[in-house]
Amino acid sequence: MQKFVIVGFGFMGVTHAMSVLNHPGSKLVAIVDLDPEKALENLGQESGNLETGAIKKEDISDIHTYTSFEKCIAEEKPDACILAVHTELHYSMAVQALEAGIHVLVEKPMVLDLTEGEKLIDLASQRNLLLMVAHVVRFMTPYLKLKHWIESGEFGELNWLSMTRFTGLPAWGEWMEKQKDYGSTGGALFDLAIHDIDFVQWVLGNPDSINATILPGKLSAQDYVCALWEYKSGPDVKIEGGTRFHHHFPFEAGFSAVFGKASIRYSSSSEHITIATDADTLEVPAGDAMEAYSSELAYFVECLDRNALPEKCLPESALQSLRICHEHL
Repeated sequence: MQKFVIVGFGFMGVTHAMSVLNHPGSKLVAIVDLDPEKALENLGQESGNLETGAIKKEDISDIHTYTSFEKCIAEEKPDACILAVHTELHYSMAVQALEAGIHVLVEKPMVLDLTEGEKLIDLASQRNLLLMVAHVVRFMTPYLKLKHWIESGEFGELNWLSMTRFTGLPAWGEWMEKQKDYGSTGGALFDLAIHDIDFVQWVLGNPDSINATILPGKLSAQDYVCALWEYKSGPDVKIEGGTRFHHHFPFEAGFSAVFGKASIRYSSSSEHITIATDADTLEVPAGDAMEAYSSELAYFVECLDRNALPEKCLPESALQSLRICHEHL
């Protein structure tokens, strides 16, 4: 049984807590938050841009709470931690955990500074500890289906791929405060579009060239991105996303892909993936994308149990996605 601590109990912290609580091989022993009582009182209120499920206060009434990560580590002696704090805290808290001998699952982006990312990877390797970045799209069924179709050649060669991800300006949790700390989150490029940048890099590798348009918003100088990726011996790729919308603008993510034998479209607002050929149109179940959070946690626990590297989500690969984000600038 792997003992977990969750650091940061906002939208993502709660989402990860549900996964830990529901996994038979993991145990949630503590929550660390600057104001844990307020975080618990806010359960069930508007939070995040996706419906990932619900957790009740009574579900975690026996879980210890801390305001100090250091004290939590000393008293609980956890096997692993999940860092769901704002990006500017990822590096310092990951270092703290790794130096204490604790495995780390950290929310994306791992960091904003590439040198810090390299240091975290080196530290985890030196301490023989697991470091994994929560690039959850790698576990989402619709995207895994797309990956399969690309790699299997079932519909022929991939010629064109368009990835989109839009949402209203986040206003839950501490996001309103982050508007005053301009740029600290990395904006839509590093906090939103990175999902699609990471997926395409994971499946197709590094592009040969990037032609990007970046526009500012209320959170950063890069709150909208529209980029064309060129592969000399592969498909053309467009990645577009941003948060330059009013708060209640609905979240939507998806992809369109043109293969030699079919064109495929998926949107997070649909339960199906549409496959169109010159002769017919077919709809296949997309699956529940939100199950990806449980799958992600299960994979992390499996790696812990086997003392194995997270080959499906290596930190070096996450760092490469971060490098590509910087190339858009």
